Amino acid sequence: MTSRRRLPAKKQRILEILTRLKRLYPDATCSLDYETPVQLLVATILSAQCTDARVNKVTPALFARCPDAYAMAAVPLEELETLVKSTGFYRNKAKNIQAACQKIVTDFGGEVPQRMEDLISLAGVARKTANVVMAHAFGINAGVTVDTHVKRLSNRLGFTQHSDPIKIERDLMKLLPQPDWENWSIRLIYHGRAVCMARNPACDRCQLADLCPSAPLPLPGSSA
Repeated sequence: MTSRRRLPAKKQRILEILTRLKRLYPDATCSLDYETPVQLLVATILSAQCTDARVNKVTPALFARCPDAYAMAAVPLEELETLVKSTGFYRNKAKNIQAACQKIVTDFGGEVPQRMEDLISLAGVARKTANVVMAHAFGINAGVTVDTHVKRLSNRLGFTQHSDPIKIERDLMKLLPQPDWENWSIRLIYHGRAVCMARNPACDRCQLADLCPSAPLPLPGSSA
């Protein structure tokens, strides 16, 4: 049964949840391994419909063979496909990675651009990937990264009713302070993996339950 208790306004709730997430996951950061912006870009493209852990197993050999955009742009496509095969959808990913790096070489002097409009002009790069790269490679909070965890939890927490990632992002950007846009996403991802799972959310041990309209009653720690 869904809770019908009174909750604070969205703005007040999201700021309190953000505070709690920072306390729960103080060391939360991007879980992809990379050394340069182009490596982060490539790793993020590979992470689509694939776990970060799997990507991190693939990228050491990939980056040893192709350490920069010039090498990614020039490597034979078949070899690139082999290097990224275990991440799934490898033909499309390899094609996009190579096309993106070729444009980085020809249009941006081999350096990953730092503007949203330039990033989303690259093959395989939508706002989600661009937000990750801008935040973690350049320290620029241009938007809120919306992956499957952020989408699910933002709906459960009542901060959006949308399913489209761009509309969800807009709703969250209105509620959160800009400096916290990316740290909201990264910590919500950690919470989605550890507690608020897709099929069986652990509401009984969730420290956000009292602020969540989807949490069942009685609340964790209360007497039934």
